[in-house]
Amino acid sequence: MSAPLRALDDAFHAMVERSRTSPPPSLGERHDRLARLRAVVADNEERFRQAISADFGHRSAVETTIAETLLVFSEVRHATKHLKSWMAPQRIATALQFLPARNRLFPQPLGVVGIIAPWNYPLQLALAPAIGAIAAGNRVIIKPSELVPHFSALLRELVAARFDATEMLVTGIENEVAKAFPTLPFDHLVFTGSTRVGRIVAEAAGRNLTPVTLELGGKSPAIVDPSADLEEAAERIAYGKLLNAGQTCIAPDYVLVPEASLQAFAEKVRAHMRRMFGTDPNNKDYTSIISDRHYARLERLVADAAQRGAKILQPAKADDPNWKARRKFPPTLVVGATPEMAIMQEEIFGPVLPVMGFREAAEAIAFINGRDRPLALYWFGKDRTARDEVLMRTVSGGVTVNDCLFHFTQINQPMGGVGASGAGAYHGEWGFRTFSKLKPVFYRSKLNRLADLYPPYGGKIARLEKMMRFMS
Repeated sequence: MSAPLRALDDAFHAMVERSRTSPPPSLGERHDRLARLRAVVADNEERFRQAISADFGHRSAVETTIAETLLVFSEVRHATKHLKSWMAPQRIATALQFLPARNRLFPQPLGVVGIIAPWNYPLQLALAPAIGAIAAGNRVIIKPSELVPHFSALLRELVAARFDATEMLVTGIENEVAKAFPTLPFDHLVFTGSTRVGRIVAEAAGRNLTPVTLELGGKSPAIVDPSADLEEAAERIAYGKLLNAGQTCIAPDYVLVPEASLQAFAEKVRAHMRRMFGTDPNNKDYTSIISDRHYARLERLVADAAQRGAKILQPAKADDPNWKARRKFPPTLVVGATPEMAIMQEEIFGPVLPVMGFREAAEAIAFINGRDRPLALYWFGKDRTARDEVLMRTVSGGVTVNDCLFHFTQINQPMGGVGASGAGAYHGEWGFRTFSKLKPVFYRSKLNRLADLYPPYGGKIARLEKMMRFMS
C-alpha cells in the first residue's frame, strides 16, 4: 500500500474508532466546530481567491466571493442559529390505542461522512455538505478535485491547522486516493460531479451499503413562455449561463423559445452577454475554462453544431488568439440547435447556449420529459396557468421562476437532483437530517393494556382486537 493510501486508511479508521467510542458531540462542541470552519474561510478569503484563480487560469474574484465564500458563511450562520432546535427530540403523535404511551424521534450522528468535492466551485461544494455533517455531529473527510491542486493544498493545510485529524481532515488528490475513497465504508458519502462518475461512485459505495447523496448535473432547460418579457428573460438567462463561464451544474443548458421569437431572443441574449462581459478576453470579471481538455471539448461541440446547420452567434470575435491563450471561451449562442447535435447530447458545462424553437407549450414539455430529469428547470413568463402546467408536468431537482440559479441559494429549501441528476438533498435542516439517523423511540406507559396481547390469548384478545379495529 502506498503512503497516500495508508494515510487515508489510517485516518478513516481512526475516525471510525472515535465515532464509535465517544459520546455524540454536544451542542457547544458542534458550535465550536462550525465556528472553526467559518474561521478557516474568513481568515483566508484572499488566499482562497488566489488559489482558485491559479487553478482556473483566471477566476473572477467577485464570483468566488458571491458564489462560494458568502454561501459558506450563510450556511454556517443558519446552522448555528437553528442547531439547538434541530438537535432536540421531536414529539411524534401516538396512535390512540397505545395511549398514554409516548413517541419521540431522536436525531443521532451517523458517524463518518465522506465528501468528494468537484472543481467548479471547490470551496462551497466541499464545505456546504461538511457544515451539515458537522452540525449533525459527524466526523468528516473531504477529497477535493485533482483539477484544483492549489486550492486543495490550501484547504488541507488550513483544516489541519484548526481541526484534530479525528474531527475533520482533507485528503490528498492523488489518483489512487480518488479511486480508493468511495470504496471506504463511510456512514454516508456525498459526491458532486458528473452523472458518469456518479454512477461509478454509487456502485463503489453500494458494495458497502453506504448511503449516498449524489449532486450530479445534466441538461437543465429554460423555457421562455410566449407571455414572458423577452428582454428580461434574455438578461437573466445570459447571467445564469455565464456565471463562472457556464461551469455551473445548475446553469441553463439550453433554452426553448417560441419559434416566432427565436432570432429576436438570441440577439437580445448576445447583447446582454456583450454588455455584461464585453469583448475583451482580458476582462477580469470573466472566468477561464478549467483546463485545455475542457476548452477543446467546447470547441468540438460548437464546430459540430455549425457543421449540422446551426447559426453561431458570439458577442466577441472568437478568432482573437488571446481568448484561447487565456483559456477563456467566448460566450456563444447556438441558434437552431437540433436533438442530433452533440451539444444537445451531453452537458455543456461552459459558456455555450443552444437556443431551440417550439410551437406550443406541450411540445416544450414533451421535449424535456423525453430526456433525463434535469437538476434544474427555469421558466419565464406571466401566464400563471402555463407556469403551473410546466411545474406540474415536469420533474426536476429544483426550479426558479423568472430567473436562474437562485433556488440554490434558498437555505430553507433542499438542494438535490432526481434520477440521472442526483439523489438525496442537503442545505440547512435538510443537510442536518441527511447526515443524521432519526431514531424512533416508543415509551410504554404503565397504564397501557399491551400485556393483553400476550398468550394465552383466550377471550381477552378478541376484546382487544375489536377495540384496535375500531380505533384503526
